Amino acid sequence: MKINTSAVAGTLESSDVYVKVEPCETLEIEIESVVYNQFAEQIEATIKAVLAELGVESGKVSVNDKGAIDCVIQARVETAVKRAGGEK
Repeated sequence: MKINTSAVAGTLESSDVYVKVEPCETLEIEIESVVYNQFAEQIEATIKAVLAELGVESGKVSVNDKGAIDCVIQARVETAVKRAGGEK
């Protein structure tokens, strides 16, 4: 899937994650998290797995995590990517 425009999903509430996706020449992932030291690798792995499943090869994904569990991260990344790709 190609990222055509900027899109967001999620909130900055506790136990949620705010995901912003933008077009970019390469694949970039930025993570800011209240639990970064403990779970940065797991958060990044979850994001990469969703991007791979959706066939995203380029784009900038910015994540501001407030302690979300994996399934919430997956849902927010998927929603933002699909919005940026033009799916409804």
